[in-house]
Order: sequence, then C-alpha cells, then structure tokens
Amino acid sequence: MPDSHTPTAARLRTLALDDLPLDLIGGAVAIGNFDGVHRGHAVLIQTAIAEAKRHNSNALVLTFDPHPRTFFRPEPPVFRLTPPAARARIMAALGVDGVIAARFDTAFSQLEPTAFEEDVLAGRLAARSVIVGEGFRFGKGRAGTTEQLAAAGERLGFRVAVVEPVVGEDGERISSSAIREALAAGDIATANRLLGYRWFVIGGVVHGDHRGRELGFPTANIALPPDCQLRHGIYAVTLATDGGPPLAGVASYGRRPQFDNGAPLLEVYVFDFDGDLYGRDVVVTFIDWIRPEMTFPSVDDLVETMRRDCETARRQIESAGQGSPIDKALAASG
Repeated sequence: MPDSHTPTAARLRTLALDDLPLDLIGGAVAIGNFDGVHRGHAVLIQTAIAEAKRHNSNALVLTFDPHPRTFFRPEPPVFRLTPPAARARIMAALGVDGVIAARFDTAFSQLEPTAFEEDVLAGRLAARSVIVGEGFRFGKGRAGTTEQLAAAGERLGFRVAVVEPVVGEDGERISSSAIREALAAGDIATANRLLGYRWFVIGGVVHGDHRGRELGFPTANIALPPDCQLRHGIYAVTLATDGGPPLAGVASYGRRPQFDNGAPLLEVYVFDFDGDLYGRDVVVTFIDWIRPEMTFPSVDDLVETMRRDCETARRQIESAGQGSPIDKALAASG
C-alpha cells in the first residue's frame, strides 16, 4: 500500500541494467515482466519493500524490454497493458525506488542460469534480496528454477523470497492474461478488480477531423499503440494532464463506423471543459463500460445516444468514488 514516502512518477528512475548508479545497487530486487502491475505483482513489490527496509536499502524492480514473448514470438503482438511510462507511474504509487530494464536480446536470452545469478544479480545489481513469483524460470531455455536460485543465493550472499500466486475473490488466479481477456471483452470492472486499480493509458492529444466539435461533443483524440486490444465501444473515463485533477468524461474507442471506419482512435469528451489539450500528454483512466460501438439510422440518433452516454458516464463516475489506495496515489501524482 502506498505510504508517505511514495515517490512521484517524475522522480522514479527507470534505468538500463548496464547504466546503474551506485546508489541503486545493493538493494532488494523483485524480478518479473510486470505487465499490468496487477495485484499479484503488488505482493512481490510489497515484499521487496519490506526486505529493503529490513536492510535499509532500496526496493527495486528488474524487468525486461522487450517483453520476452515479443522477442521469441513477435506475432501476434502482445497487448501491453502498461507500457514503460504507465508502469513507472504505478511503480511510484506502490513505493518502488527504481525500475531496471534489462535489454532482452539474443545475448541476454542465451545467458545460462548460473551467469544470470552471478553476473546480473550478484554482480551488476549486488542484490541483497531477490523476490520472485512461484514458478519463476530464468536463463537459457528457462532452465533456472526457484530452487536453483535459492541455492545460488546462499552461495553468493543474497536472500531469496518466493511469493505464492495471488487468488482473486472469485477464486481465479490473477494474471496479465486474464486482464487482457477482460479488456478485450470490454469488462472494465473485472480488469480493474484484478489490477487493484483502474486501468489507464497515457498518450499525446492529436488533431482529428473535428467531427466531434461539429456534433457538439469536442474530443481529445489519442492514438493508442497498435497492439491495443481493448474492445471497441463507449466508456466512462477520467482525463488528467500536467498534474491536474482528473476530469470526468466519456470516451469512444474504435473505428467510427458511422462515418469513416478508419484506424482505431481513442476520443475523449471531457465534461465542463473548454481548454486546449492539443500536443499535451494526458492520462485517461477507464471507470466503466457503457455500450459497444455501433451505427445509427441518422446523425441525430447518434447525437441523442451520445447525450445518454454522457448521463450514464456521469452516474458511473460519481458512484465509483475515488477507488483503491493505488488509484488515490496515482491521482495525487498527476
């Protein structure tokens, strides 16, 4: 859970494995892909924070770029739940001191388990504690096991903690795959419950065709990454920028079948807002699902439905409240 010393995303350092300052070595290191930084990941991170406090050091995260699955099997592309900028915000909200990204290339993929233990963990990181999930595998051919890692820790001088899988209220195992499936179905409630916070995206506002303004609903348009598999539809959202408070709104993600059926675009109509967002980075947080994307008999029918969408979104956002402690920390950090 975030506490009073939680760093902001702007202060959180994300560094390459080969470019670490001395003050970020010798800490407690949680290892994983951390895509989504969900409730299971949060337990690993909280364990790392507890270990770091135990020996008065930093709580660090070691992750991999690109995602190993992207390296070994680039097609189909992995739906990245939390690209680096989003991951940094969440890690900061959780209280991590630094994120270390190891470049996952051919040379790294061929590291023998012993080399990973000796050269990376004991060598470049000088880790005092290593925290991994149950079933963690590492090294060439995924040959390294948690048992081997624990034995290496005894030999090399770092403590190993293995965290059991986290199970949700309904008994399901919390995983990035389950969250991707929920978002692909438009099931924001399930995705947010598994994450432990509300899913969000970060992107720059670009010029569109201004059709929303002509219809009376001016929108901030954000092009999401091509790998995004969020279900096309209408959502209740908030939008924040420049450290300001989140503003309530309604968003459409899809191809605009009423007009051009073009490339997918996120279009956000912010209630009671008359500012200029062009060229600015914004954080769009998804509160709830409203309806699928569809076509209408006329533009007037579309406009009337959009008015009802706005009323629905206002009710959903009001009833949702401030969210989890992580949501509150994210909102405070801007």
